[in-house]
Amino acid sequence: GFDIPFETFLGFGGDKVPDIDLNFSGEYQANAHKYTNELFGSDHVFRAGTIGGVAEKTAFGYVKKYLEKTGRTASKAEEARLAAGCVGVKRTTGQHPGGLVVIPQDMEICDFCPAQHPADDKDTDIITTHFEYHCMEDNLLKLDELGHDDPTMIRMLEDMTGLDAKQIRLDDPETMGIFKSAAPLGLDDDDPIIGRTGTIGIPEFGTGFTRQMLVDTQPENFDTLVRLSGFSHGTDVWLGNAKDLITSGTATVRETVGCRDDIMLYLISRGLDPKLSFKIMENVRKGRVKKGGFQEGWVETMKEHGVPDWYIDSLAKIAYLFPKAHAVAYVMMAFRIAWFKVHRPLEFYAAYFYRRSQKGGFDAKLMCMGAETVRSAIRKIRENPDATDKDDDLLTTLEACWEFYKRGFTFLPIDLYKSDALKFKVEGGALRPPFVAVSGLGEATAQDLADHGRGEEFVSMEELLNTCAKLSRSNALDLRDLGALGSMPESSQISLF
Repeated sequence: GFDIPFETFLGFGGDKVPDIDLNFSGEYQANAHKYTNELFGSDHVFRAGTIGGVAEKTAFGYVKKYLEKTGRTASKAEEARLAAGCVGVKRTTGQHPGGLVVIPQDMEICDFCPAQHPADDKDTDIITTHFEYHCMEDNLLKLDELGHDDPTMIRMLEDMTGLDAKQIRLDDPETMGIFKSAAPLGLDDDDPIIGRTGTIGIPEFGTGFTRQMLVDTQPENFDTLVRLSGFSHGTDVWLGNAKDLITSGTATVRETVGCRDDIMLYLISRGLDPKLSFKIMENVRKGRVKKGGFQEGWVETMKEHGVPDWYIDSLAKIAYLFPKAHAVAYVMMAFRIAWFKVHRPLEFYAAYFYRRSQKGGFDAKLMCMGAETVRSAIRKIRENPDATDKDDDLLTTLEACWEFYKRGFTFLPIDLYKSDALKFKVEGGALRPPFVAVSGLGEATAQDLADHGRGEEFVSMEELLNTCAKLSRSNALDLRDLGALGSMPESSQISLF
Protein backbone atom coordinates (compact mmCIF):
# COMPACT_ATOMS: atom_id res chain seq x y z
CA GLY A 1 0.00 0.00 0.00
CA PHE A 2 3.04 2.34 0.00
CA ASP A 3 3.63 2.35 -3.77
CA ILE A 4 7.13 0.89 -3.69
CA PRO A 5 7.94 -0.54 -7.15
CA PHE A 6 9.85 -3.83 -7.10
CA GLU A 7 12.15 -2.51 -9.83
CA THR A 8 13.89 -0.16 -7.38
CA PHE A 9 15.13 -3.32 -5.64
CA LEU A 10 16.20 -5.47 -8.62
CA GLY A 11 15.85 -3.16 -11.63
CA PHE A 12 14.13 -3.97 -14.91
CA GLY A 13 15.08 -7.48 -15.92
CA GLY A 14 17.07 -8.09 -12.74
CA ASP A 15 20.00 -5.90 -13.83
CA LYS A 16 20.48 -4.18 -10.45
CA VAL A 17 22.41 -5.54 -7.48
CA PRO A 18 19.87 -5.78 -4.61
CA ASP A 19 20.51 -3.85 -1.41
CA ILE A 20 19.24 -6.01 1.46
CA ASP A 21 19.04 -4.35 4.88
CA LEU A 22 17.60 -6.11 7.91
CA ASN A 23 17.10 -4.13 11.11
CA PHE A 24 17.17 -6.08 14.37
CA SER A 25 17.12 -5.01 17.97
CA GLY A 26 20.67 -4.23 19.05
CA GLU A 27 20.19 -6.80 21.82
CA TYR A 28 19.37 -9.50 19.23
CA GLN A 29 21.80 -8.56 16.47
CA ALA A 30 24.44 -11.12 17.51
CA ASN A 31 21.80 -13.89 17.34
CA ALA A 32 20.85 -12.81 13.80
CA HIS A 33 24.50 -12.98 12.72
CA LYS A 34 24.88 -16.39 14.33
CA TYR A 35 21.78 -17.70 12.54
CA THR A 36 23.12 -16.43 9.20
CA ASN A 37 26.24 -18.52 9.79
CA GLU A 38 24.05 -21.56 10.49
CA LEU A 39 21.94 -20.89 7.39
CA PHE A 40 24.77 -20.57 4.85
CA GLY A 41 27.67 -22.22 6.73
CA SER A 42 30.35 -20.44 8.74
CA ASP A 43 32.90 -20.95 5.93
CA HIS A 44 30.60 -19.09 3.52
CA VAL A 45 29.74 -16.04 5.66
CA PHE A 46 32.31 -13.32 6.38
CA ARG A 47 32.10 -9.89 7.95
CA ALA A 48 32.43 -7.14 5.36
CA GLY A 49 35.89 -5.66 5.73
CA THR A 50 36.66 -1.95 5.76
CA ILE A 51 39.89 -0.03 5.28
CA GLY A 52 40.66 2.98 7.46
CA GLY A 53 42.72 5.55 5.60
CA VAL A 54 44.86 8.41 6.87
CA ALA A 55 42.71 11.47 7.56
CA GLU A 56 43.73 14.97 6.44
CA LYS A 57 44.53 16.22 9.95
CA THR A 58 46.58 13.10 10.68
CA ALA A 59 48.44 13.53 7.38
CA PHE A 60 49.46 17.07 8.33
CA GLY A 61 50.71 15.69 11.66
CA TYR A 62 52.85 13.13 9.83
CA VAL A 63 54.32 15.85 7.60
CA LYS A 64 55.19 18.13 10.52
CA LYS A 65 56.87 15.26 12.42
CA TYR A 66 58.79 14.28 9.29
CA LEU A 67 60.04 17.85 8.82
CA GLU A 68 61.04 18.10 12.51
CA LYS A 69 62.93 14.78 12.45
CA THR A 70 64.82 15.62 9.26
CA GLY A 71 65.47 19.23 10.27
CA ARG A 72 63.83 20.59 7.14
CA THR A 73 61.52 23.51 6.56
CA ALA A 74 58.76 23.77 3.99
CA SER A 75 56.22 26.32 2.84
CA LYS A 76 52.54 25.90 3.65
CA ALA A 77 51.91 24.90 0.05
CA GLU A 78 54.60 22.20 0.18
CA GLU A 79 53.22 20.89 3.51
CA ALA A 80 49.77 20.68 1.90
CA ARG A 81 51.24 18.84 -1.12
CA LEU A 82 53.01 16.28 1.06
CA ALA A 83 49.93 15.81 3.24
CA ALA A 84 47.70 15.31 0.19
CA GLY A 85 49.93 12.40 -0.82
CA CYS A 86 49.31 10.70 2.53
CA VAL A 87 45.53 11.21 2.72
CA GLY A 88 43.62 7.99 2.15
CA VAL A 89 46.66 5.70 2.48
CA LYS A 90 45.71 2.52 4.38
CA ARG A 91 46.18 2.94 8.12
CA THR A 92 44.24 -0.01 9.52
CA THR A 93 41.49 -2.44 8.68
CA GLY A 94 38.12 -2.85 10.35
CA GLN A 95 34.66 -4.30 9.87
CA HIS A 96 31.26 -3.06 8.77
CA PRO A 97 28.94 -2.83 11.83
CA GLY A 98 26.42 -5.23 10.35
CA GLY A 99 27.54 -6.20 6.85
CA LEU A 100 27.89 -9.90 6.08
CA VAL A 101 29.28 -11.13 2.74
CA VAL A 102 27.80 -14.45 1.60
CA ILE A 103 29.93 -16.68 -0.67
CA PRO A 104 28.15 -19.02 -3.16
CA GLN A 105 27.98 -22.62 -1.91
CA ASP A 106 30.16 -23.97 -4.75
CA MET A 107 32.93 -21.45 -4.16
CA GLU A 108 35.31 -20.31 -1.40
CA ILE A 109 36.28 -16.88 -0.06
CA CYS A 110 39.73 -17.19 -1.66
CA ASP A 111 38.09 -17.33 -5.09
CA PHE A 112 37.34 -13.65 -4.53
CA CYS A 113 39.84 -12.31 -2.01
CA PRO A 114 41.91 -13.29 1.04
CA ALA A 115 40.29 -13.27 4.49
CA GLN A 116 41.76 -11.81 7.67
CA HIS A 117 41.15 -10.71 11.24
CA PRO A 118 40.24 -6.99 11.50
CA ALA A 119 43.25 -4.81 12.39
CA ASP A 120 45.35 -8.01 12.31
CA ASP A 121 44.05 -8.93 15.76
CA LYS A 122 44.74 -12.67 16.06
CA ASP A 123 42.79 -12.95 19.32
CA THR A 124 39.40 -12.11 17.80
CA ASP A 125 37.03 -14.74 16.38
CA ILE A 126 35.86 -12.37 13.65
CA ILE A 127 37.09 -12.94 10.11
CA THR A 128 36.57 -10.26 7.44
CA THR A 129 37.14 -9.89 3.73
CA HIS A 130 40.64 -8.55 3.07
CA PHE A 131 39.45 -6.15 0.39
CA GLU A 132 37.09 -3.29 1.17
CA TYR A 133 33.60 -4.72 0.62
CA HIS A 134 32.60 -2.00 -1.88
CA CYS A 135 35.09 -3.59 -4.30
CA MET A 136 33.00 -6.76 -4.40
CA GLU A 137 29.43 -5.63 -3.82
CA ASP A 138 28.55 -6.01 -7.52
CA ASN A 139 29.68 -9.65 -7.48
CA LEU A 140 28.80 -10.97 -4.03
CA LEU A 141 25.67 -10.84 -1.90
CA LYS A 142 26.00 -8.55 1.12
CA LEU A 143 23.42 -8.63 3.91
CA ASP A 144 23.28 -5.59 6.19
CA GLU A 145 22.03 -7.02 9.50
CA LEU A 146 22.07 -3.91 11.65
CA GLY A 147 21.35 -3.26 15.30
CA HIS A 148 18.59 -0.68 15.79
CA ASP A 149 17.01 0.96 18.84
CA ASP A 150 13.43 1.03 17.53
CA PRO A 151 12.70 -2.74 17.62
CA THR A 152 14.12 -2.87 21.16
CA MET A 153 11.85 -0.05 22.26
CA ILE A 154 8.76 -1.52 20.59
CA ARG A 155 9.36 -4.90 22.26
CA MET A 156 9.74 -3.18 25.65
CA LEU A 157 6.49 -1.27 25.10
CA GLU A 158 4.68 -4.48 24.13
CA ASP A 159 6.00 -6.27 27.21
CA MET A 160 4.97 -3.43 29.54
CA THR A 161 1.49 -2.89 28.09
CA GLY A 162 0.55 -6.35 26.79
CA LEU A 163 -0.37 -4.78 23.43
CA ASP A 164 0.65 -5.93 19.95
CA ALA A 165 2.32 -2.98 18.21
CA LYS A 166 1.55 -4.45 14.77
CA GLN A 167 -2.16 -3.89 15.46
CA ILE A 168 -1.68 -0.13 15.87
CA ARG A 169 -3.35 1.71 12.99
CA LEU A 170 -1.10 4.01 10.98
CA ASP A 171 -3.89 6.59 10.63
CA ASP A 172 -4.64 7.17 14.32
CA PRO A 173 -5.65 10.87 14.33
CA GLU A 174 -4.34 11.71 17.81
CA THR A 175 -0.96 10.16 17.04
CA MET A 176 -0.81 11.94 13.68
CA GLY A 177 -1.61 15.14 15.55
CA ILE A 178 1.68 15.27 17.48
CA PHE A 179 3.56 15.75 14.21
CA LYS A 180 1.86 19.15 13.88
CA SER A 181 1.19 20.21 17.46
CA ALA A 182 1.89 19.39 21.11
CA ALA A 183 -1.87 19.65 21.86
CA PRO A 184 -2.54 15.85 21.75
CA LEU A 185 -0.10 15.58 24.69
CA GLY A 186 -2.12 18.12 26.66
CA LEU A 187 0.51 20.83 26.12
CA ASP A 188 0.57 24.29 24.54
CA ASP A 189 2.45 25.01 21.32
CA ASP A 190 4.26 28.02 22.76
CA ASP A 191 6.65 26.23 25.13
CA PRO A 192 10.19 27.42 24.21
CA ILE A 193 11.72 24.03 25.02
CA ILE A 194 9.15 21.64 23.56
CA GLY A 195 8.32 23.81 20.56
CA ARG A 196 5.35 23.48 18.23
CA THR A 197 5.27 19.68 17.81
CA GLY A 198 5.02 16.73 20.19
CA THR A 199 7.73 14.54 18.70
CA ILE A 200 10.53 14.82 21.27
CA GLY A 201 11.86 11.28 21.76
CA ILE A 202 10.22 9.92 18.59
CA PRO A 203 12.70 8.21 16.22
CA GLU A 204 13.19 10.00 12.88
CA PHE A 205 11.36 13.11 14.13
CA GLY A 206 12.90 13.94 17.52
CA THR A 207 15.86 16.16 16.63
CA GLY A 208 15.69 19.94 16.38
CA PHE A 209 16.31 19.67 12.63
CA THR A 210 13.45 17.25 11.94
CA ARG A 211 11.06 19.02 14.35
CA GLN A 212 11.59 22.23 12.37
CA MET A 213 10.95 20.26 9.19
CA LEU A 214 7.57 19.23 10.64
CA VAL A 215 6.78 22.86 11.47
CA ASP A 216 7.64 23.88 7.89
CA THR A 217 5.52 21.16 6.24
CA GLN A 218 2.60 20.58 8.65
CA PRO A 219 2.08 16.91 7.67
CA GLU A 220 -1.50 15.65 7.50
CA ASN A 221 -0.93 11.96 6.68
CA PHE A 222 1.47 9.04 6.95
CA ASP A 223 2.65 9.37 3.34
CA THR A 224 4.02 12.85 4.07
CA LEU A 225 5.95 11.50 7.07
CA VAL A 226 7.62 8.96 4.76
CA ARG A 227 8.62 11.74 2.41
CA LEU A 228 10.02 13.79 5.32
CA SER A 229 12.10 10.80 6.40
CA GLY A 230 13.55 10.75 2.89
CA PHE A 231 14.31 14.49 3.13
CA SER A 232 16.20 14.06 6.40
CA HIS A 233 18.24 11.01 5.34
CA GLY A 234 19.11 12.29 1.87
CA THR A 235 22.01 14.59 1.03
CA ASP A 236 21.21 17.96 -0.58
CA VAL A 237 17.54 16.98 -0.70
CA TRP A 238 15.95 19.28 1.90
CA LEU A 239 18.10 22.34 2.62
CA GLY A 240 18.67 24.43 -0.49
CA ASN A 241 16.31 22.19 -2.43
CA ALA A 242 12.89 20.83 -1.39
CA LYS A 243 12.54 23.25 1.53
CA ASP A 244 12.89 26.28 -0.76
CA LEU A 245 10.39 24.83 -3.26
CA ILE A 246 7.82 24.18 -0.53
CA THR A 247 8.17 27.41 1.45
CA SER A 248 8.10 29.51 -1.74
CA GLY A 249 4.92 27.79 -2.92
CA THR A 250 6.58 26.47 -6.09
CA ALA A 251 5.62 22.89 -5.17
CA THR A 252 3.77 20.96 -2.49
CA VAL A 253 5.43 18.39 -0.25
CA ARG A 254 3.96 15.54 -2.30
CA GLU A 255 5.28 17.01 -5.58
CA THR A 256 8.89 17.25 -4.41
CA VAL A 257 11.44 14.39 -4.39
CA GLY A 258 11.74 12.69 -1.00
CA CYS A 259 12.92 9.16 -1.80
CA ARG A 260 14.61 7.64 -4.84
CA ASP A 261 11.43 5.75 -5.85
CA ASP A 262 9.56 9.07 -6.23
CA ILE A 263 11.62 9.95 -9.30
CA MET A 264 10.89 6.76 -11.24
CA LEU A 265 7.20 6.76 -10.36
CA TYR A 266 6.79 10.42 -11.31
CA LEU A 267 8.67 10.15 -14.63
CA ILE A 268 6.69 7.03 -15.62
CA SER A 269 3.47 8.89 -14.77
CA ARG A 270 4.56 11.66 -17.18
CA GLY A 271 4.92 9.06 -19.95
CA LEU A 272 8.69 8.48 -19.99
CA ASP A 273 9.99 5.02 -20.84
CA PRO A 274 10.17 2.96 -17.60
CA LYS A 275 13.78 1.87 -18.20
CA LEU A 276 14.87 5.45 -18.86
CA SER A 277 12.98 6.59 -15.75
CA PHE A 278 14.83 3.94 -13.74
CA LYS A 279 18.18 5.00 -15.23
CA ILE A 280 17.60 8.68 -14.39
CA MET A 281 16.58 7.71 -10.84
CA GLU A 282 19.75 5.63 -10.34
CA ASN A 283 22.02 8.41 -11.62
CA VAL A 284 20.33 11.05 -9.47
CA ARG A 285 20.29 9.01 -6.24
CA LYS A 286 24.00 8.16 -6.54
CA GLY A 287 24.91 11.83 -7.08
CA ARG A 288 26.18 11.23 -10.62
CA VAL A 289 23.93 13.92 -12.09
CA LYS A 290 25.11 16.46 -9.52
CA LYS A 291 28.75 15.66 -10.33
CA GLY A 292 28.58 15.30 -14.12
CA GLY A 293 25.17 16.50 -15.24
CA PHE A 294 22.39 14.65 -17.05
CA GLN A 295 23.30 12.37 -19.93
CA GLU A 296 22.69 13.69 -23.43
CA GLY A 297 19.03 13.95 -24.33
CA TRP A 298 17.62 13.33 -20.84
CA VAL A 299 16.64 16.94 -20.11
CA GLU A 300 15.02 17.33 -23.54
CA THR A 301 13.06 14.11 -23.12
CA MET A 302 11.79 15.16 -19.69
CA LYS A 303 10.73 18.57 -21.01
CA GLU A 304 8.96 16.95 -23.97
CA HIS A 305 6.86 14.99 -21.45
CA GLY A 306 5.92 18.06 -19.44
CA VAL A 307 8.36 17.70 -16.53
CA PRO A 308 8.68 21.24 -15.07
CA ASP A 309 12.01 23.05 -14.96
CA TRP A 310 11.98 23.32 -11.14
CA TYR A 311 11.77 19.50 -10.91
CA ILE A 312 14.72 19.01 -13.28
CA ASP A 313 16.75 21.63 -11.37
CA SER A 314 15.89 19.85 -8.09
CA LEU A 315 17.16 16.52 -9.43
CA ALA A 316 20.45 18.14 -10.47
CA LYS A 317 21.16 19.25 -6.86
CA ILE A 318 20.75 15.84 -5.18
CA ALA A 319 23.86 14.00 -3.92
CA TYR A 320 22.14 10.98 -2.29
CA LEU A 321 18.56 9.71 -1.96
CA PHE A 322 17.09 7.34 0.63
CA PRO A 323 15.15 4.27 -0.61
CA LYS A 324 11.43 4.47 0.12
CA ALA A 325 11.38 0.97 1.65
CA HIS A 326 13.82 2.16 4.33
CA ALA A 327 11.78 5.28 5.00
CA VAL A 328 8.52 3.32 5.31
CA ALA A 329 10.07 0.78 7.70
CA TYR A 330 11.54 3.52 9.92
CA VAL A 331 8.38 5.65 9.94
CA MET A 332 6.14 2.65 10.69
CA MET A 333 8.21 1.94 13.80
CA ALA A 334 8.34 5.64 14.70
CA PHE A 335 4.56 6.03 14.36
CA ARG A 336 3.89 3.02 16.58
CA ILE A 337 6.24 4.37 19.23
CA ALA A 338 4.46 7.74 18.91
CA TRP A 339 1.12 5.99 19.52
CA PHE A 340 2.42 4.80 22.89
CA LYS A 341 3.65 8.32 23.69
CA VAL A 342 0.10 9.62 23.18
CA HIS A 343 -1.94 6.75 24.64
CA ARG A 344 0.45 5.01 27.11
CA PRO A 345 2.82 7.82 28.09
CA LEU A 346 4.43 6.41 31.25
CA GLU A 347 5.42 3.22 29.46
CA PHE A 348 6.77 5.30 26.58
CA TYR A 349 8.96 7.42 28.87
CA ALA A 350 10.10 4.31 30.77
CA ALA A 351 11.27 2.69 27.52
CA TYR A 352 12.78 5.92 26.16
CA PHE A 353 14.74 6.75 29.32
CA TYR A 354 15.94 3.13 29.50
CA ARG A 355 17.46 3.42 26.02
CA ARG A 356 19.04 6.77 26.93
CA SER A 357 20.49 5.44 30.20
CA GLN A 358 22.09 2.52 28.35
CA LYS A 359 24.12 5.03 26.35
CA GLY A 360 25.03 7.18 29.33
CA GLY A 361 22.52 9.85 28.31
CA PHE A 362 20.52 9.90 31.57
CA ASP A 363 21.89 11.54 34.71
CA ALA A 364 19.62 11.07 37.74
CA LYS A 365 21.29 13.96 39.61
CA LEU A 366 20.11 16.35 36.89
CA MET A 367 16.89 14.79 35.71
CA CYS A 368 15.19 13.49 38.83
CA MET A 369 15.47 16.73 40.80
CA GLY A 370 12.43 18.47 39.38
CA ALA A 371 11.43 20.56 36.39
CA GLU A 372 13.37 23.69 37.38
CA THR A 373 16.65 21.79 37.64
CA VAL A 374 16.02 20.34 34.18
CA ARG A 375 15.13 23.74 32.69
CA SER A 376 18.27 25.29 34.16
CA ALA A 377 20.44 22.52 32.67
CA ILE A 378 18.78 22.95 29.24
CA ARG A 379 19.38 26.70 29.29
CA LYS A 380 23.01 26.20 30.29
CA ILE A 381 23.71 23.86 27.35
CA ARG A 382 21.77 25.93 24.82
CA GLU A 383 23.62 29.10 25.80
CA ASN A 384 27.05 27.46 25.77
CA PRO A 385 28.81 28.18 22.43
CA ASP A 386 31.38 25.47 23.24
CA ALA A 387 28.84 22.70 23.92
CA THR A 388 30.28 19.28 23.08
CA ASP A 389 28.60 16.35 21.32
CA LYS A 390 28.13 14.82 24.78
CA ASP A 391 26.31 17.98 25.90
CA ASP A 392 24.06 17.84 22.84
CA ASP A 393 23.29 14.18 23.56
CA LEU A 394 22.41 15.08 27.15
CA LEU A 395 20.22 17.93 25.89
CA THR A 396 18.08 15.45 23.96
CA THR A 397 17.24 13.58 27.16
CA LEU A 398 16.76 16.79 29.16
CA GLU A 399 14.15 17.98 26.65
CA ALA A 400 12.24 14.71 27.06
CA CYS A 401 12.48 15.09 30.86
CA TRP A 402 11.06 18.61 30.69
CA GLU A 403 8.15 17.35 28.60
CA PHE A 404 7.69 14.47 31.07
CA TYR A 405 7.33 16.95 33.96
CA LYS A 406 5.09 19.29 31.93
CA ARG A 407 2.68 16.42 31.30
CA GLY A 408 2.24 16.07 35.05
CA PHE A 409 4.47 13.05 35.66
CA THR A 410 7.29 12.73 38.17
CA PHE A 411 10.18 10.51 39.23
CA LEU A 412 10.13 8.51 42.44
CA PRO A 413 13.43 8.34 44.37
CA ILE A 414 15.89 5.60 43.48
CA ASP A 415 15.37 2.98 46.18
CA LEU A 416 17.91 0.37 47.28
CA TYR A 417 15.17 -2.24 47.69
CA LYS A 418 12.68 -1.25 44.96
CA SER A 419 14.70 0.00 41.98
CA ASP A 420 15.62 -2.27 39.08
CA ALA A 421 19.21 -2.54 37.88
CA LEU A 422 18.57 -1.23 34.37
CA LYS A 423 14.90 -0.50 33.72
CA PHE A 424 12.58 2.32 34.77
CA LYS A 425 9.56 0.96 36.66
CA VAL A 426 6.05 2.37 36.31
CA GLU A 427 4.56 2.87 39.78
CA GLY A 428 1.22 4.63 39.86
CA GLY A 429 1.57 7.90 37.96
CA ALA A 430 5.35 8.03 38.29
CA LEU A 431 8.58 6.33 37.21
CA ARG A 432 11.18 4.85 39.55
CA PRO A 433 14.65 5.14 37.96
CA PRO A 434 17.09 2.20 37.97
CA PHE A 435 20.52 2.16 39.59
CA VAL A 436 22.25 2.60 36.24
CA ALA A 437 20.64 6.09 35.98
CA VAL A 438 23.27 7.27 38.49
CA SER A 439 26.08 8.85 36.46
CA GLY A 440 29.23 6.70 36.53
CA LEU A 441 27.49 3.61 37.90
CA GLY A 442 27.88 0.80 35.36
CA GLU A 443 25.59 -2.08 34.46
CA ALA A 444 27.56 -4.72 36.37
CA THR A 445 27.49 -2.62 39.56
CA ALA A 446 23.78 -1.87 39.06
CA GLN A 447 23.02 -5.58 38.71
CA ASP A 448 25.07 -6.35 41.83
CA LEU A 449 23.08 -3.77 43.81
CA ALA A 450 19.75 -5.08 42.57
CA ASP A 451 20.65 -8.70 43.35
CA HIS A 452 21.67 -7.89 46.93
CA GLY A 453 18.84 -5.40 47.47
CA ARG A 454 16.23 -8.10 46.87
CA GLY A 455 17.36 -10.42 49.64
CA GLU A 456 19.08 -8.34 52.31
CA GLU A 457 18.57 -5.24 54.41
CA PHE A 458 21.66 -3.16 55.04
CA VAL A 459 22.25 -1.42 58.37
CA SER A 460 25.02 0.92 57.17
CA MET A 461 26.83 2.22 54.11
CA GLU A 462 29.91 0.37 55.34
CA GLU A 463 28.03 -2.95 55.16
CA LEU A 464 26.66 -2.05 51.72
CA LEU A 465 30.16 -1.36 50.38
CA ASN A 466 31.53 -4.59 51.88
CA THR A 467 28.66 -6.66 50.43
CA CYS A 468 28.53 -5.07 46.97
CA ALA A 469 32.20 -5.24 46.08
CA LYS A 470 31.70 -3.51 42.70
CA LEU A 471 30.15 -0.41 44.29
CA SER A 472 32.61 2.47 44.75
CA ARG A 473 32.37 4.88 47.65
CA SER A 474 31.66 7.81 45.30
CA ASN A 475 28.75 5.88 43.77
CA ALA A 476 27.43 5.09 47.26
CA LEU A 477 27.58 8.80 48.16
CA ASP A 478 25.70 9.66 44.97
CA LEU A 479 23.02 7.10 45.90
CA ARG A 480 22.77 8.66 49.34
CA ASP A 481 22.41 12.16 47.87
CA LEU A 482 19.58 10.88 45.67
CA GLY A 483 17.76 9.45 48.69
CA ALA A 484 18.32 5.82 47.70
CA LEU A 485 19.78 4.84 51.08
CA GLY A 486 17.18 6.52 53.28
CA SER A 487 18.60 7.35 56.71
CA MET A 488 21.31 4.67 56.55
CA PRO A 489 24.34 5.65 58.71
CA GLU A 490 27.93 5.57 57.49
CA SER A 491 28.92 2.82 59.94
CA SER A 492 27.11 0.23 62.07
CA GLN A 493 29.60 0.63 64.95
CA ILE A 494 28.10 2.18 68.09
CA SER A 495 30.33 4.42 70.16
CA LEU A 496 30.07 4.12 74.01
CA PHE A 497 31.56 7.54 74.61
